[in-house]
Amino acid sequence: MNLLIRLGQILLTSIVILIVVGTVAFYRRDIPVNELKAKYANAASRFVTVDGLSVHYRAEGTPARDSVPLVLLHGTGASLLTWDGWVRDLGTDRRMIRLDLPAHGLTGPNATNSYSGDYYVRFLTEFLDKTGVRQCDLGGNSLGGAVAWRFALAHPGRVRRLVLVDAGGYPAVSKSVPLAFQLARIPVINRFIAFLTPRSIVEQSLKNVYADDSRVTPQLVDQYMDMALRTGNRRAFVSRMTAPPDSAWQRIGQIRQPTLILWGQQDRLIPVQNAYRFQRDLPNDTLVIMPNAGHVPMEERPHESARIVRAFLKILR
Repeated sequence: MNLLIRLGQILLTSIVILIVVGTVAFYRRDIPVNELKAKYANAASRFVTVDGLSVHYRAEGTPARDSVPLVLLHGTGASLLTWDGWVRDLGTDRRMIRLDLPAHGLTGPNATNSYSGDYYVRFLTEFLDKTGVRQCDLGGNSLGGAVAWRFALAHPGRVRRLVLVDAGGYPAVSKSVPLAFQLARIPVINRFIAFLTPRSIVEQSLKNVYADDSRVTPQLVDQYMDMALRTGNRRAFVSRMTAPPDSAWQRIGQIRQPTLILWGQQDRLIPVQNAYRFQRDLPNDTLVIMPNAGHVPMEERPHESARIVRAFLKILR
């Protein structure tokens, strides 16, 4: 009996030591937003108050003849920086607006820490009102794609065309889920994400959404790491990952705008089968599958994907 007690004490002590060592090794402090603004805000950056948040956005490019801007919405865990390649390639003849959605980037968490699909539609409505955008071509990746088509359903007169890039919406059976997403959904463990964030998890998660993980550079990992550490973003990330699904996808067939469905053939998070579901349900769509891309073609293959978008927008101009 004494031996069992002793072994139990040793085991408990070992567990405590591992927890302490892990905490010391993987603890990452929040980065104040002003510190990140100094690093990531540039001459094109603007800030507007929406829903009590100081929303970071950039208005770039050259006004098109019809002055209808292309508004771009990023995916989960990303920021407006995900669209850098498209802005370089498409901004020569398009007015472009991109923003950090609530719970992401320099914008950060909202007051309620609640991020339903309906919330994002209300937020985007107020954002476009505040920035004077009456009508736009609206594009989004992953989460941003889901927000885009939801907005088109809620405000059909304000969306001229849709660009859905590996968009969320339909229930998906993922072939592989980034480790950060998995941990954020595990009760108890997800509480530690707010202060324990190993860089290796961010790197692995990025490689998971690229077809060619050699394109995931240390600089890209640093960028995603910085945005994750923005004060409040990690707690908001967990809230987003644990939000219950809804049935809004059942209304996708009601969308009437011309829609480009752009998908990475090697997307493991939202497999290409979902692209074909969009194609089946949307009455006015153009489907393009990129063979050498994963979940984020605009990052992984920026020039190729931008050419596809340019052709789509020009045909329908």
